[in-house]
Amino acid sequence: MALRIHHLNCGTMCPHGAPLINGHGSLLDNGHMVCHCLLIESNDGLVLVDTGMGVEDVRNPVKRLGRGFMAAVRPAADWRETALMQVKNLGYSPDDVRHIVVTHLDLDHAGGLGDFPDAEVHIFEPEYRAALHPSLRESQRYKQHHWAHNPKWVTYRTEGETWKGFESIRAIPGLDDDILLVPLTGHTRGHSGVAVNTEDGWLLHCGDAYFHHNQMAEKPSCPPGLEAFQRLMAMNNADRVHNLQRLQALARESVGDVQLFSSHDALELARYQ
Repeated sequence: MALRIHHLNCGTMCPHGAPLINGHGSLLDNGHMVCHCLLIESNDGLVLVDTGMGVEDVRNPVKRLGRGFMAAVRPAADWRETALMQVKNLGYSPDDVRHIVVTHLDLDHAGGLGDFPDAEVHIFEPEYRAALHPSLRESQRYKQHHWAHNPKWVTYRTEGETWKGFESIRAIPGLDDDILLVPLTGHTRGHSGVAVNTEDGWLLHCGDAYFHHNQMAEKPSCPPGLEAFQRLMAMNNADRVHNLQRLQALARESVGDVQLFSSHDALELARYQ
């Protein structure tokens, strides 16, 4: 079992049109989106699930993230939110981060890879191929400078065990803690969730398989602007919808056994912090 799990926000984003994003205007989630990452204390050092935006992204956001991204989502670009600084503030060295497990390599999920150059990066193989050899449509979501340091990639194919009815892949072989890649393709070609076994049951980091907490409610709903954004960003919308429906079924059927959360919902992050 993991000794402790820290829930981090590694990048606040403040897109325009808050009511279309969250459906209302509470002080807690008035259109702000987060980059919800996990820092896991394991028997083999620290494990990061996603990295959010990195130190160089914050230092030169226009160059690193692009003018379109900056204009659309208006990231706070706060160095205190980088995974590197939060690891240090928790009393660890960046070298203590031995493993990074990524849901996918979009620029707001993988910007901090270079801040931990010696870590192994565990990834679903189709996502690795998509990011390193993107199509024209994919070229804006993946930033090659995020892995210019030549990470220690560890790629996985869908084979082996199942988890809660989903295909799954055991990441970090030999680790005492159960950390699984759960393929949830659609948002990207190789998008995955990451399941972590804890003393209180399973946590499932769903990445960008959904964006709003109400999508996992008993009667699912989503603000119209955010629903349109999910369709627009999906590489395969049919796969996205299929996996969204499977996650909704899991949320209904596994109350208390599995806790689901996504990457960008501020209310979900607040639940754990």
